[in-house]
Amino acid sequence: MQQPTAAKADSASSPTAAKAPGSTQAASLAVRLRSIAFVILSSLLAAVHAPLVFLTAPFLSFEQRYRFVNIWSLVIMWLLRHLNGVRIQVEGREHIPQDRGVVVMANHQSPWETFYLQILVSPQATILKKELLWIPFFGWGLALLKPIAINRSMGSQALKTILREGAARLADGISVMIFPEGTRQPPGTIGHFNSGGAMLATRAGAEVLPVVHNSGDCWPGRSVMRYPGTIRMVIGEPIPSNGKSTKALNAEVEQWIHAHYPGEQAAPVG
Repeated sequence: MQQPTAAKADSASSPTAAKAPGSTQAASLAVRLRSIAFVILSSLLAAVHAPLVFLTAPFLSFEQRYRFVNIWSLVIMWLLRHLNGVRIQVEGREHIPQDRGVVVMANHQSPWETFYLQILVSPQATILKKELLWIPFFGWGLALLKPIAINRSMGSQALKTILREGAARLADGISVMIFPEGTRQPPGTIGHFNSGGAMLATRAGAEVLPVVHNSGDCWPGRSVMRYPGTIRMVIGEPIPSNGKSTKALNAEVEQWIHAHYPGEQAAPVG
């Protein structure tokens, strides 16, 4: 199975068209049935794949284990394309460094980017909530990929974990993935940026790879629906951290993400 590649959208498959008031009941029912089928099939495949991962993990290097675990991510992308009609366009793929680790900072709308970025930026360690590692199959697979698991309620202790373990991953040439908004946002919305990713970059002298996308248009967070359409992702040139304060770097990345959002942004509240 090959990595998903960019494809042009067609207007008939846009998420807006799928949800438009004028859509027929048959079309709406088809989208719902395909969405439910996606959930069932992806869960069944995870149940088959996960035991194989755990059986082989002790005999694989980290890089081999990483690729094996992410076979499931590739399957997810294949299902989205062929079952749900979700296409993917990526702009700036050439900006991903291949010879060093970077701090990847991306907006967060959906589970989609947690899968796709694992494929796109490899290898990487994701900063995530410790509770995610308890999710059957998905979380267990993540635990094999050297994630940086934090307890958000611990505050300063969580930040110390990010800085300590993040610096170690970067020193090993492993990129660190962080969603600075902290939680998933509605489509078209960019949330407030926490400073942990920028602080890690400035402390470690690492570059930040800015990433922005509109995944929530096709795969809304906390929903079983998968709407046909195109997810667009834009990857910027790495942003140096040398000589910059955490606040300045965080603001620079946040401004870049606002400026390059591949869709219509919702009007700010208030």
